[in-house]
Amino acid sequence: MSTAKKEYKRITVKSLIEMKKNGEKIAMLTAYDYSMAKIVDHAGIDVILVGDSASNVMAGHETTLPITLDQMIYHASSVVRAIERCLVLVDLPFGTYQGNSRKALESAIKIMKESGAHAVKLEGGAEISESISRILTAGIPVMGHLGLTPQSIYKFGTYTVRAKEEEEAEKLKKDAKLLEELGCFGLVLEKVPATLAKEVAESISIPVIGIGAGNGVDGQVLVIHDMLGMTHEFNPRFLRRYLDLYTEMNGAFKQYIDDVKSRDFPSDKEQY
Repeated sequence: MSTAKKEYKRITVKSLIEMKKNGEKIAMLTAYDYSMAKIVDHAGIDVILVGDSASNVMAGHETTLPITLDQMIYHASSVVRAIERCLVLVDLPFGTYQGNSRKALESAIKIMKESGAHAVKLEGGAEISESISRILTAGIPVMGHLGLTPQSIYKFGTYTVRAKEEEEAEKLKKDAKLLEELGCFGLVLEKVPATLAKEVAESISIPVIGIGAGNGVDGQVLVIHDMLGMTHEFNPRFLRRYLDLYTEMNGAFKQYIDDVKSRDFPSDKEQY
């Protein structure tokens, strides 16, 4: 049973764990730049994820793999300068932590020192446990990510729902428990069956944030360009569009073009 919503002047890792304990859902969105982050933070979001999805929505790559550590730091730094309340979580990009725990620690430290972010997120379970443990020894909070892990897209070959079969579902449940035991403060579950996600969330004490994982988890995350309707060709079942900015912005741009070409803009009142 949930309790009255507590007001937090600043969201921390401890706040998120407390929110789960109190039955308060956690709201997370991605952001990659100062202006957008300022609006999102002012609206009262709990967590901004500076996701490696910037590779797709900001740089136009087909996958998240090409984005570099320095590019992630650039985006994270821009976001951190904008926020006053929310927690800023940053993805460690592909190639900066897999198979080399020393490199993982160096990558996490570089992000924290150069961006001012509050935590990092890594994709994977047992196979990256050494990297997670090493990062945690430096006092850096870590969030895990299981289910569909976009950095492994060429291994999966598709963005379809994960862990539908019993073997993969059992591994996911074991990995979730392991991440909790290692000391992760939370976990993202992406595109897994809702019943499995609910079972995982109820089996561990750390917050589970879902994206395409149903409503039985402790919070939700969406890519901001998707939920604002700036991307119009991406239509997964889990996405709810709160605006249709693609249409709105397209109309505004066309009106501007018409006004300039017709000499309507600038008017007498809009010049010195």
